[in-house]
Amino acid sequence: MLDHIAIQCADAAASAHFYDEVLRPLGAVRLMDFGEVVGYGLGSQPVFWIGPLDSGDGFRESHIAFSASSRSAVQAFFSAAVATGAPVLHEPRLWPEYHENYFGAFVRDPDGNNIEAVCHLSE
Repeated sequence: MLDHIAIQCADAAASAHFYDEVLRPLGAVRLMDFGEVVGYGLGSQPVFWIGPLDSGDGFRESHIAFSASSRSAVQAFFSAAVATGAPVLHEPRLWPEYHENYFGAFVRDPDGNNIEAVCHLSE
């Protein structure tokens, strides 16, 4: 349904460093880099973009969940996030209230957004 999504960041360099680290374990990398505007993806098309805060007033928290191919990828995402100093919202675990195989971890990015990695597989 979505072609791509972009978020604004107060410190584009800090956010780029954060997303470089936490998306790598999920297989996503920088595919386009225009200085303060960076696009990430799994193949040849960027689907997640970050850029500088340049419009609107105030901060509104976003929740962004990235798909992980395995529970170990969720764990690696979480470890990478913690290594960057990201505040932890929820350590990796099963969330049976969503469904029996929902395995996710939640952290805050440098702007305070709720960033998640989730695997829907049984192992």
